[in-house]
Amino acid sequence: MHQAELLKGNTETLLLVLMEAEPMYGYQLAKEVDRRSSGYFAFKEGTMYPALHRLERDKLVEGSWQDTPNGVRRRYYQITAKGRQALADRLSEWRRFSQAMNSVMLHET
Repeated sequence: MHQAELLKGNTETLLLVLMEAEPMYGYQLAKEVDRRSSGYFAFKEGTMYPALHRLERDKLVEGSWQDTPNGVRRRYYQITAKGRQALADRLSEWRRFSQAMNSVMLHET
């Protein structure tokens, strides 16, 4: 399976995980996922921003514009209570899924 296909189904979950600790803006999210995955995941704007907009539409995150000290306006996204619950559900499902995959794929006869 191609890496992009695997990432596609998990982009929103990765974004929620990143925002769990602190509000972040788009470029910051992209850099952080790149850093944490040692470059394995590279979010492109065409993937990340539609996912952020879906999360915002579904009230899992809230976005707000903020001015930085150097005068740049950035849209920061933060996870909501509904988003934290959705993340907990997704992580629980991920654990069950990965455990089942490992049980089948790594099973020695």
